[in-house]
Amino acid sequence: MQRILYKYLDIDGAIAMLTNRTIRFSNATKQNDPFDCHPKLIDYSYAANGAVTKEWGELMVLTEENKAENECYNTWFCSLSKIKDSIPMWSYYSQNHSGICLGLNIEKVLKNTPQLFGMIYLEPLVCEVQYKDILQRPNSGYEWYYQLTTKAQDWAHEQEVRLVMPDATRMYLAYTKELIEREKAGEIIHDREFPRDMPIRDGECIETIYLGIKIDPKKKTEIIQKAQKINPNIKLYQMTVDENAFRLKATEIE
Repeated sequence: MQRILYKYLDIDGAIAMLTNRTIRFSNATKQNDPFDCHPKLIDYSYAANGAVTKEWGELMVLTEENKAENECYNTWFCSLSKIKDSIPMWSYYSQNHSGICLGLNIEKVLKNTPQLFGMIYLEPLVCEVQYKDILQRPNSGYEWYYQLTTKAQDWAHEQEVRLVMPDATRMYLAYTKELIEREKAGEIIHDREFPRDMPIRDGECIETIYLGIKIDPKKKTEIIQKAQKINPNIKLYQMTVDENAFRLKATEIE
């Protein structure tokens, strides 16, 4: 696994992350791809083996699918990428190039997290997403992992790597301003689906920041100030257009 993985963020998400000093984990059921983590990715027909009636077999299959869906409700992950210069990803994850892309030192992130999740010390799983042209539905072994890491080939350009946390109880996580405001407004937050914000205890988890081509100058200054407060040694880059090709260039900010 490469040492640095990247997180694309719009400007509001970036400011919230740097202000709260957190990394956000979203529930597996709340992704932008309707096929993501879907129970139908798995063939549970084997559950009907030995059923005394057809109806009983159908019930057993449905039971297994419900178990898979519940596992998704109890799983959160943070989507990262192996690349920092994807034009499409800058467009739709970084608010049309006006946001940022963070470079996270994955080894330090993992050391930052074990005591924060679940009832036992547990590091996040680091899972590389696999992309497939056709729906290949396994029917035995590692179903949960397959369900969590399989996406359509259309998404292959993202080169996604997921930090996965099962059973991430909220009591160990950051109590952010967003959460406080929503609760004060009287909103009933479904505990299993609400995002988990992992505190960044080691500022060196954030190693680099790439600023979008269209970032607002005032927001740029704010981002730089917050980033340097977290990690004084952070490396900052401004993304620009390569005049000789359809690609982005990163110029270090001194």
